[in-house]
Amino acid sequence: MTIKKLIAGATLLVSSFALAACGSSETSNLQEDIKKEGKLVVAVSPDYAPFEFKALVDGKDQVVGADIDLAQDIADELGVDLEISTMSFDNVLASLKTGKADIAISGLSVTSEREKAYAFSDPYYTTENAILVRKDDQANFSSVADFSGKKVAVLKGTIEESLAKEQLKDSQIVSLTVMGEAINELKSGVVDAVDLEKPVAEGYIAQNADLALAGTALKTGEGDAKAVAMPKGDASKDLQKTINKVIAKMEKEDTYKNYISEAAKLTGSAVE
Repeated sequence: MTIKKLIAGATLLVSSFALAACGSSETSNLQEDIKKEGKLVVAVSPDYAPFEFKALVDGKDQVVGADIDLAQDIADELGVDLEISTMSFDNVLASLKTGKADIAISGLSVTSEREKAYAFSDPYYTTENAILVRKDDQANFSSVADFSGKKVAVLKGTIEESLAKEQLKDSQIVSLTVMGEAINELKSGVVDAVDLEKPVAEGYIAQNADLALAGTALKTGEGDAKAVAMPKGDASKDLQKTINKVIAKMEKEDTYKNYISEAAKLTGSAVE
């Protein structure tokens, strides 16, 4: 065999390996990878009770909430362990691109912008909006117009931030990265209100007797619903089907509402 033939053969072999690698990348399956690893890594921002938050349970600091229960249901369906990866809300979706998490469940609303970069499950919860104010000021806020000229805090990157900017054009919207910070600024008078999810607002009211719901709320659209996020592409298709199966069963049995009710009972033991 000549040197030219050896080089040609080696080149062909390298090309074959490259093609095989490309093929394997295109047909990778996130669900199978999770099963092989034996664990489902879920990204959450645990400061959004009753969806996900830290609480003392049996003397231990744990991440709990309705979304955590949903994550456990998905892990059980896959037959793997659940691993919760905590981070700030603005890093939750980004963790899917960096491979730090398999899926994200953190009170995430589906938007057209997010759908360009991520895949989503079917909705598992429809958004209910609320505006939290200091109890002493509750009588001053009975309509959206009453927030004109006021400072309204929102959690950065949430659907509530978008709703507030669209519907409270005469208000000063203060975007913060941690909900606990927004609540502290409301209590101390730095801001006049906090726009957030109704169950989240009710959880904070349960912990803070000096807070109350305003007599009005922002309007939500049909698409303002919570869903599970995962990496975009064919690799997520099987996992997406499995998650949708879990959500369909949960919806049929009305399980998620029970998860919210049970999580609400733990808000009294929430920790920052």
